[in-house]
Amino acid sequence: MKIYRIYINDNTLIIADKLPEQTEIIQTIEEKGFNFKAFYEKLGKLSATPHAIISEDPKTLFQKIKKSLTIIKASGGLVKNAKGEYLFIFRNKKWDLPKGKVEKGEGMKEAGLREVEEECGVKISSNNERLCKTYHVYEMSGKLVLKRTNWYSMTVKGVPKLVPQKEEGITKAEWLSASDLKPVLKNTYPSIVDVLKAGKLIKEMF
Repeated sequence: MKIYRIYINDNTLIIADKLPEQTEIIQTIEEKGFNFKAFYEKLGKLSATPHAIISEDPKTLFQKIKKSLTIIKASGGLVKNAKGEYLFIFRNKKWDLPKGKVEKGEGMKEAGLREVEEECGVKISSNNERLCKTYHVYEMSGKLVLKRTNWYSMTVKGVPKLVPQKEEGITKAEWLSASDLKPVLKNTYPSIVDVLKAGKLIKEMF
């Protein structure tokens, strides 16, 4: 199944060739005549119910939506230490993973490594394969922005002390084991759940 997820505040727009199996109710939308900006404006009046467009060609529809938005590239990491624990940060009253915008002339992988090291005060020893991409839409200076974040699997040597970058609004940085993720899952973003599924920390349900 080919599936794309665009996160918009508490809402999710799913673009797929068939409806994913899940327990939540999904509101389906007609593909014909779909206008993303009009959909975004209506969302403020709708409850946080996942919406889905079922398309014979999800990739083409997703590319069309992307072209209508301003793209910002970001990169981040799911970092594992020598004890098998993972690095999480607490920012803006939610659990998150370290990430940030890609600078001009910088590669995605390179940007992810730099952002993790800057935000948590660690030295990354390996920056392995890309786990997934996530997409988040928000408004900035009157424009609709699509932030595309590449997520990479990373490791550090030993169990280094973490130094949260307070000027970036990070109040805590902690090493957590896969069995300690209940508080994180109760208070994080849907896109972070996608990264944890891609990294096999939690089960992929659909």
